[in-house]
Amino acid sequence: MTVTIPEKERFSLSAFLVRDAPARFLLSWVAGFVDTAAFIVLFGIFTAHVTGNIALAGSAFASSDPQTTILRLSMLPVFMLSVALTSLLAKFTRKQGWAVLPVLLSAEAIALGIFMVVGLQFSTTLLVDVQDELIFPIAVSGVIAMGIQNALMKEAAASFTGYFPTTVMTGNFTQFTIDLVHYLSAKLSKQTEATKAEAAEAIQKLKLTSPLLVGFFLGGTGAAYFVPSAEFWCLAMPLLAVSLLAVAAYIQVDLTKTS
Repeated sequence: MTVTIPEKERFSLSAFLVRDAPARFLLSWVAGFVDTAAFIVLFGIFTAHVTGNIALAGSAFASSDPQTTILRLSMLPVFMLSVALTSLLAKFTRKQGWAVLPVLLSAEAIALGIFMVVGLQFSTTLLVDVQDELIFPIAVSGVIAMGIQNALMKEAAASFTGYFPTTVMTGNFTQFTIDLVHYLSAKLSKQTEATKAEAAEAIQKLKLTSPLLVGFFLGGTGAAYFVPSAEFWCLAMPLLAVSLLAVAAYIQVDLTKTS
């Protein structure tokens, strides 16, 4: 369900937040923040970029560390289960005639809250005595939260201008580079209607990917800055960001129904 913005609410905060660029930026910022924070505190476990755990598992296996290998590989089925449950939730939501975006954002906010609580519960002991049995529940709760966001961008893609992942930037950076080449090539070529159209199309695509890349970078940088001093309390910031997006999405859906 596409979230339309009534004319009278066009400049409201809720309308602004659910627009393409702000929403993409905030969700990418959340993913960059959570992934970096978890990687630092959990001694090298990815929660958003879960396939990165495969490489780390291979490294642990080569180092004859089976316990760490199993810990990292276990994040993959957890991620798959999270995505599957989110997809089922989206299917149920559509069946009920509800808007998918605010429901899935709410689910992610709840999951991030659980991640923070679990992290606060175990992280103090973890800093004193590094144990995989303490890392596991924290990592699982983080992977679940980011699994929801991964599925959200697919299941609620109709709310945005096309699908762009907000948790892994490799594909987005590839697309950004290709579009940049197309734009520069068109601008440096003889100006015709075709080259002008190519440049305009490339600019539109660059506007879609730029907020994702900037948001993820700033999120990762923010986590690297706040984790050493605030530890898991710093997750209150991405939790607040997702909660604001959820509230904004609900407001806009209500406005659409009453307009």
